[in-house]
Parts: sequence; structure tokens; C-alpha cells
Amino acid sequence: MEHQDLMYENKNLFSKVEEQEKNQIFAFCEDYRKFISDAKTEREFCEDTCRLLESNGFVCLEEKETLKPGDKVYTVNRGKGVIAAVIGNRTMEEGINLIGAHIDSPRLDLKPNPLYEDQGIAYFKTHYYGGIKKYQWTTIPLAIHGVAALEDGTQINIMIGEKEDDPVFCVTDLLPHLATQQMTKKMSEAIPGESLNVILGNLSCEDEEIKEGVKLNVLKLLHEKYDIKEEDLISSEIEIVPAYPARDVGIDRSMIGGYGQDDRVCAYTALRAILDVKNPEKTAVCLLVDKEEVGSMGATGMQSRYFENVMAKLCAKTTEAYSDLLLRDCLSHSTCLSADVGAALDPNYPDVSEKRNAAILNGGILLCKYTGSRGKSGASDAGAELIAKIRRIFNNNQVAWQIGELGKVDLGGGGTIAQFVANLDMDVIDAGVPLLSMHAPFEIAGKFDIYMTYKGYREFYLNN
Repeated sequence: MEHQDLMYENKNLFSKVEEQEKNQIFAFCEDYRKFISDAKTEREFCEDTCRLLESNGFVCLEEKETLKPGDKVYTVNRGKGVIAAVIGNRTMEEGINLIGAHIDSPRLDLKPNPLYEDQGIAYFKTHYYGGIKKYQWTTIPLAIHGVAALEDGTQINIMIGEKEDDPVFCVTDLLPHLATQQMTKKMSEAIPGESLNVILGNLSCEDEEIKEGVKLNVLKLLHEKYDIKEEDLISSEIEIVPAYPARDVGIDRSMIGGYGQDDRVCAYTALRAILDVKNPEKTAVCLLVDKEEVGSMGATGMQSRYFENVMAKLCAKTTEAYSDLLLRDCLSHSTCLSADVGAALDPNYPDVSEKRNAAILNGGILLCKYTGSRGKSGASDAGAELIAKIRRIFNNNQVAWQIGELGKVDLGGGGTIAQFVANLDMDVIDAGVPLLSMHAPFEIAGKFDIYMTYKGYREFYLNN
């Protein structure tokens, strides 16, 4: 055995890729770049996912009375989550191969009663969603995305700020000349959450007797375009997101920068992977969920019973003798990759990472044995046997991988859906793309990592 075979280290592998595979990587990542540029909310990602599934032969689970090996089905959770499955040759009782990602991202949500006018300027009041650095959301172009649900059941899709001739919006900030007090504050306090108000307009309606003429003018414009009134905003889900598309980063185009790569980079690669699955031994399942950034709560989050309910339907439609024990055996005999991003080592901020256990950009798909914080609080800690199995799959199928943690032990931490999947008595490990500037409006991922994550997910489905 050679000395190098005894050693292990994380290292950048992109430069060692042969030209043919490099072309495949760039082509795959261009498809990905376009996809996330168009799908910036969980609803939009869900809609585009369903279109892609249907164009690849998947049909609605609800349309199938029974399921047989090779069948491809999907189902949608309230417009904000998707489960897609390819039925395997082995019984559901023997378990499934599950890849689970989330499709929500940090953003600004509108408050229930958001529209107001102050000093001749109309604004939307927002409530930030997920873990953000609030100062990063000021003075950048923003777009409005979402849906308004009317009393009669009609849903109105809203999108302003994405077309080249659309207006954009922004949250203002102080000029340096007047920011002496602001700049003496801690970064977490310099921009209060209540000041993340999105500027909408400055023109008043023609009736000078109207007290809030600018607000009324905004309402008139919204009504003309979308046929909604102010009360309809109360029953809406409207999100404020960056208005620019994802872009190639670097003169060598080796990276992609864009909004929402946590965790749509893993959602997209998991989706593309299941499209490649034709006749698996075990049933392959791609799970795309909502609400991870706020604790996976709610009916569309991983802590709901929705996933179990869908698995019960799959079990029932593949056998004539369904029982709750069959579902329990299915879950406990299954294996899951919790498809979520990790933190890449940032040379600008080396002190927050422990270099021997930090992921690097373009080092391959990142395996994270545990997340949590400090003493592994809130973590799902993958067992040695599972890690060995995933190593074997990746190594046998030329999937470049690396291992890493989320920063130094006492500096913070985070969680994924892994802990909630593990609570179902399922083996699970986090595996995904390492990012720079995670949770910022412009996150950076390596193209080699994106492609290896897709390849790793595909081989997991086919070889586990």
C-alpha cells in the first residue's frame, strides 16, 4: 500500500477533472443556475419541480390505485413541499432510500397588515424569516414574490422586480455622514428588525383630500395589475427576495453565486438524481420540505406527520395487506441522506473554523457526521456503520467527498432535518454542498461540489 493511501485530507479536486467531465459539470451547473434564478420561493420551487417531474414521466400519487416496481409518482404538500418516488423491486417493508432537502430560504416576509405611508413614502413592513444578518438586506435591489388568496378561493400569483423592465424595491440605510451612532453599535443591533421596511413608492393619487395619497396610489396600482385590495394582503404569503439572478463567480467560472442556495442547491441535485432512477432495488424517495429555517415546524415542515402519511400510502398501494407495523418496519429499515449545505472554510475568516475538520470549496460533496451546537446539542449523530456504508458507495462510484463540521466547537452551530428523520427510527447523515456566505442574499457554491453532490445522491439511490 502506498503512503498516500494511508493518509486522508480534504483538498480541492476540480483542477484534476478531465475535460469531458468538466464539460458535464459546467452544463449541469448552468441548468441549476437557471433553475434557482427562476424559483426563489418554496412555492415557485415546488411548481417548477412538479413540471420537471411530469416531463420525466412522474404522475400524481393520488391518481394511482396500486403501485408496482418502476412506477414513478409524486405528491404535493399544500403547494410548498413535494415527495417524489420511484417504486423499487424490493418490498416497502425492507426500507427505502430517502434523500430529504428543504426548499425554504432566509428572506423578508410581509407582516399581516404591511402597507403604510410615512412622510410621503409608501412602505411594506416586514418580518424577517430565518437566520439573517439584517444589515445585508439593506441597499440591495429586492423583488416581491408570493400569492394572495382571495375570499372566493381564487389565488393570485404576484411577482414584481424580476423582469428587465420591472421596478425593484429596497430597504434604505443611513448615509455615513449621519451614522456615527449606528456604527458604534454591535452589528446585530445596528439594523433593528422593525427598520427592514421596503420602499414602495412616492407618488400620490390626484385627490389632495386623501390623507394617505401615496399609499392609495400603490393600492390602485396593485389593483390594476393583480385585482387585489388591501384586505387581500392579510390572506397572502408574500416574500421579499433579492431581485438579481444567480451568476457564475470567478474569472474561471468555477463557482456559482446566488440567493437561496441554502438549501435549493441540495434540493435541485436530489431532484435531478431521482430523475435518473429507473428500476431501483429499493424504493427511491426524494423529499422536499418547507420551514427548515425556522425549526421545521408546521404542516409543511419535517416535524409534521405528512411524510409518514405519504409513506403509509406508498406501503398501502404496494401491498394488499397493509398494517401500521408494515409502515414502522419500512421507516426503521430505511436510510436517509439529509441533503443540506455546510460551511466552507473561508480564508477571510479562518478563526471560526478548525482547519482539519473544515470543508473546502470544490472538495466534493460534504459529509457532516453531526450538526448541533457546542456539546452536539440538537444533533443527529450518524453511526460509524452508516458512514462506512456511504464511504463505500461514494468510493466505489468515483464520487469525490469530504468530511467537515460547522465551525469550531464553542463558536455556534446549527441543525438540519436530520434529527427529525432520525426520530422516525431511521439511519441518517447530512450530505450536501459547502457554501461561502451562507444565509447571505448572495451565497457561493463550487461547481465541482454541486455536480459531485448530484452524483453522490444518484449513486446512493442506485447502490444502497
